[in-house]
Amino acid sequence: MNPLPSLETRLSPERFDTTAILKQLAATHRRLGELKGIVSSIPNQSILINTLSLQEAKDSSAVENIVTTHDELFRHAAFPEAAGNPAAKEVAHYREALWTGFVHVRDSGLLTNNHILDIQAELEKNRAGFRRLPGTELRNEAGKTIYTPPSPEWIPKLMGELERFINDESVFPADALVKMALIHHQFEGIHPFYDGNGRCGRIINVLYLVKQGLLDIPVLYLSRYIVQNKADYYRLLQAVRDADAWEDWVLYVLAAVEETARGSIESIRAIGHLLLDVKHRIRAQYRFYSQDLINNLFGHPYTKIDFVMRDLGISRLTATHYLNQLVEGGFLRKQKSGRSNYYVNWPLCRILAGIGADTQELP
Repeated sequence: MNPLPSLETRLSPERFDTTAILKQLAATHRRLGELKGIVSSIPNQSILINTLSLQEAKDSSAVENIVTTHDELFRHAAFPEAAGNPAAKEVAHYREALWTGFVHVRDSGLLTNNHILDIQAELEKNRAGFRRLPGTELRNEAGKTIYTPPSPEWIPKLMGELERFINDESVFPADALVKMALIHHQFEGIHPFYDGNGRCGRIINVLYLVKQGLLDIPVLYLSRYIVQNKADYYRLLQAVRDADAWEDWVLYVLAAVEETARGSIESIRAIGHLLLDVKHRIRAQYRFYSQDLINNLFGHPYTKIDFVMRDLGISRLTATHYLNQLVEGGFLRKQKSGRSNYYVNWPLCRILAGIGADTQELP
């Protein structure tokens, strides 16, 4: 007997046409539309992927108790070859996995199991594939087993059914946000990998919204909301298994998307205002102003001489001169890492860390 029936055989789209869900759907779609619009106002959208994905990587990893600071994370992005904090490396892998998945969805318009396997490979830096051993049992505080993932022989079938649910619109004609909530629950229930299932599932969430055209780039990051509401997240996941409480789960996810979109809008607006201010002031003060320079300063919260040389196509001596001039002008802060220097876009780092919060860790 199938230990985890496919979503379309145990649910109907009409089940989610409740007043509460329809009302929340309307509010969430309005907020998502606003987010999509404000993203389009940023000329170089790769800046948002490069910077906001760092925050999502940090928060998604924190759900799994992989904890690093913004300073460690930004320094690892600048100096990946340094030993540093192992947690920062894992968080960096998340960003790489998100980008890998985004390229697949952007280029193919699909989110397939091969894409999901590539995402997992980037997360864990291996090609272990779907697990071939029993999954970890989930236990409550009393030590009682409350959920056992399907045995390995079921995983190819279950993931094949989920792949069809994701990509074939005729299978379950429901609102994309409702389907995202169902997909996430089913993926976490299958628990297809040895490790990283939670992080992979959260990447799938935002990539599904990109696939469905609700976002152009993956800049909706749900993990901060989950961290802040972690007990509810796990309680509601289990309530579906214990009491078939799908409606409560869907409402939780819809509220998470609305709230996260609101926070993303605030961050992007702040980044956009800062970018324009810095652009105008650098252009007024320095003859070496260029758009490539601005892209560098905002694509790397911590930049360094090698990045500027590469992005602007200039010599080390010239790149060093530019950066030191920007330090003297108050645009950057100069710090040391071993025998190398790096240059901190402090106002940008404050936005990414949450203005006024979590900034004591930054240099």
